[in-house]
Amino acid sequence: MRDPNNPCLFCNSKGSGVAHENDLAYASYDTYPVTEQHCLIIPKRHVADYFELSNDELIACNDLIKIVKNEVTYKDKSIKAFNVGTNAGKIAGQSIMHCHIHLIPRREGDVDNPQGGVRSVIPKKQHYKRKI
Repeated sequence: MRDPNNPCLFCNSKGSGVAHENDLAYASYDTYPVTEQHCLIIPKRHVADYFELSNDELIACNDLIKIVKNEVTYKDKSIKAFNVGTNAGKIAGQSIMHCHIHLIPRREGDVDNPQGGVRSVIPKKQHYKRKI
């Protein structure tokens, strides 16, 4: 099996496939999507994680997130919500050590109980009861 970090899979935007791009980042549809239209927003500069992005790169990535969000909701009316997130470090689940931000479209009924959303990275913490 090929190591996606040697050479870095995301440093080659042509190999990853470009759906949209700007000067500092590009968007590519995920090869192993969580849901249909799951997209990755990837800075062109090789940085390990979100916390190493410059302010300009953050803006460039955010611009692409909005472009892709608008595009996929226009194409697919079943999309009602999104999860936006990134894994920063191996312990957080990052497997390709080049920053990338997941834009995951959500549809009504795609899971039994969506409460907690991104909290499900630690399954026992996903569902909770609000203290009054």
